[in-house]
Amino acid sequence: MIRWSGIMISFHPLFVIIMLASVITGHFVELITLFAIVFIHEWGHVAAARWFGVNVISVQMLPFGGVAVMEDTTFLNAGREIIIAVAGPLQNGLLIGLAWLLHVFGLWDGPFYEYFVQGNILIALFNLLPVLPLDGGKIAHSLFSIIFPYHSSLVWSLRISILFSLFVIGYALFPLLLQNGVLQLNLLLIGSFLLYSNYVDYRNIPYRFMRFLMNRDRSFSHHLLHGSLAQPIIADKVQPLEHILRLFKRDKYHFIYVMNRQGKIIAVLPEQKVIYTFMKGGPAA
Repeated sequence: MIRWSGIMISFHPLFVIIMLASVITGHFVELITLFAIVFIHEWGHVAAARWFGVNVISVQMLPFGGVAVMEDTTFLNAGREIIIAVAGPLQNGLLIGLAWLLHVFGLWDGPFYEYFVQGNILIALFNLLPVLPLDGGKIAHSLFSIIFPYHSSLVWSLRISILFSLFVIGYALFPLLLQNGVLQLNLLLIGSFLLYSNYVDYRNIPYRFMRFLMNRDRSFSHHLLHGSLAQPIIADKVQPLEHILRLFKRDKYHFIYVMNRQGKIIAVLPEQKVIYTFMKGGPAA
């Protein structure tokens, strides 16, 4: 475990074992190159997150890649979260561009140059799959949260992630159906990990949604500072509070207009009031 620039950098035990095995099998240079690319990719996320004031806790190097662990980012607007997600693949684009320049000027050529470029393309494209917690999954979720209420965006982005995780597993198993096909074990393990991770997250949607609500105060500060327009939500006075909260959009501030059965407005509530009442156990508007 190493601390660099205030961020803990840790290595999974299996990562260390794989690196030692690569020395024995003669693939150390190829593997260390791939993990160096992954490390630079993750550092792109770190730089963007810090730019927006997000606390980055650690960078973890795992057997199948890496991850930048940061505090909850639901207080950020969707645009900033997309920028943080894109910053990783952008590093791969920059590395490819740098390698290409060296190649054009005759300073780098041969099989290792091709391996380096292909490695960057592979890592960037794989991370752009619309599967959480990959970058593509975060981008898709952020885009959904612009159009749909936050709760719906969470539900559907996780359902899509589960679907694509199954596609990854199916793609890994597909060669077995062919004559002389070889099982893609690495892809099968990654797909299984993604499927398990998204299944657990899907079951934990209520907790993730509560975290979103608890961060609304930080979003309110942003709306207040920038003078955002409030978006109204019309609610029946007997409507459960949870149903009203599920209509909240990530980048919007809401006023809730409570109507009686005659269609008359009987109260106008700021969203903080509804959230506070819900947290205290209130049943309806």
